[in-house]
Amino acid sequence: MEHAIGVAVETDASKIITVLGAKAESIEKEIKYESITVAVNEHWEEGIASSIRIGLLTLLEVFPGVQAAIIMVCDQPFVTVNLLKELVMKHVQNGKPIIASKYGGTLGTPALFSKAMFATLLELTGDAGAKKIIIENPDRVDVVEFPLGQIDIDTEKDYKELLDYAPDLDEKP
Repeated sequence: MEHAIGVAVETDASKIITVLGAKAESIEKEIKYESITVAVNEHWEEGIASSIRIGLLTLLEVFPGVQAAIIMVCDQPFVTVNLLKELVMKHVQNGKPIIASKYGGTLGTPALFSKAMFATLLELTGDAGAKKIIIENPDRVDVVEFPLGQIDIDTEKDYKELLDYAPDLDEKP
């Protein structure tokens, strides 16, 4: 999670919302950045949709004039500042309301959603995440390449495999 927050902070985004669910209290103590807003998802057991809703509602509350939002997850270790900036630049260049990351034969997060898509994001339920909206709106989507996007860390085994792939990652603070 620290990597994802750090990357977001480095982009100089206007507002950064970090959504926490299970174990929110202990996790929040580990966050080293004061410039972010933490939103606690009390309904985290519902699935990813509840986190998207609470994150977007919090963003709209603290920054009502927001025109777009990037949704990202904390388990993709190869997300970079340049990738997030590329999402924004692609949106500025072509005006598409969704700019998704392309990896492993699919589209997903990180993804930028313009304000025109906020109502649709707020209607998500259960385990349906941003990918559902991306897939259902192919004519409204453009993409940026994220070759390592399919690598995510969900278990300790995933982490150990990642270190076999990129051992220097373990040395980062």
